[in-house]
Amino acid sequence: MELLVFILNQPEYLDEVLEGFLSVGISGATVIDSTGMGRTLCDKVPIFGGIRGMIQGCRPNNLTILTVVRNKDERDQAIKVIEGTLGDLSQPNAGFFFCLPVSMAKGFAKSLTE
Repeated sequence: MELLVFILNQPEYLDEVLEGFLSVGISGATVIDSTGMGRTLCDKVPIFGGIRGMIQGCRPNNLTILTVVRNKDERDQAIKVIEGTLGDLSQPNAGFFFCLPVSMAKGFAKSLTE
């Protein structure tokens, strides 16, 4: 199992990403409202307020999506959904993802642990 963590910088794509996950058999994810470092510096630290104009496409918030996938195939399907929805993640303010191994987990729906 792996934990896929996806920081979605364009919240308007949330429904499309979650629907895509469902279409490839991923039936559970947690969505958390989050704020990036650039936004926090702009808003909370006055000395950095001047950089607001330099941050391309500065958005008020982003979303962090967490999902545990069973195997490499499911992980790759999730990544295809993300990239198919958002396109090239190397573009500014698209978002990013990473995966971490999960050595033990409890409390999942039965279908995830089968």
